[in-house]
Amino acid sequence: MIFQKLNKVVTCADGFRISIQASETHYCTPRIDGAERYTEVEVGFPSEAEACLMPYAEMAEDPTETVYGWVPVSIVSLVLAKHGGIAEGTVPNGVPELRAIDKASKEK
Repeated sequence: MIFQKLNKVVTCADGFRISIQASETHYCTPRIDGAERYTEVEVGFPSEAEACLMPYAEMAEDPTETVYGWVPVSIVSLVLAKHGGIAEGTVPNGVPELRAIDKASKEK
């Protein structure tokens, strides 16, 4: 078995952090390594409870210490946008890389 490299934890513009993963060992669709495009991914261990993700929580009673399986990419995109976009980190194929706007360069 060859292990898929994990994506780096995503930190959003407002400081929200979350892991977004997809491989044959994660709760995702398709459940294979290196898919060209995932339609559902596994997210986990958000830095704070996120209402949009709660229907997918494995342990809803502990929202920051659990994984969320088979979360549609559209929901993940909404969460990233809600928190200002990705300041750093990586996402699986199929998840739009909604990058945060660098305020310093925007003001120039």
